[in-house]
Amino acid sequence: METLTIHNNVDQHRFETEVEGQKAFIVYSLFQGGIAYIHTEVPPALEGRGIASQLAKYVLDYARENHLRVKPLCPYVHAYMKRHPEYNDLL
Repeated sequence: METLTIHNNVDQHRFETEVEGQKAFIVYSLFQGGIAYIHTEVPPALEGRGIASQLAKYVLDYARENHLRVKPLCPYVHAYMKRHPEYNDLL
């Protein structure tokens, strides 16, 4: 699995990465003391390469490092957290 360079696009409220000229991202919204992850999008041509998984891990680690509670409104992030209970303390 390739290692992605992920950055926080503050203006568009999303964490994003570019692979082969296409962007994959997780949209977020901040609230008092926390962050809600709203939507994950990976272009069809990039699916099945673990990109969404790397994005989910990155955004959850970001929340932990910044002492933010997490609302996993995005079905993908919610499912990722179920598979990785080590992030349950963020809820």
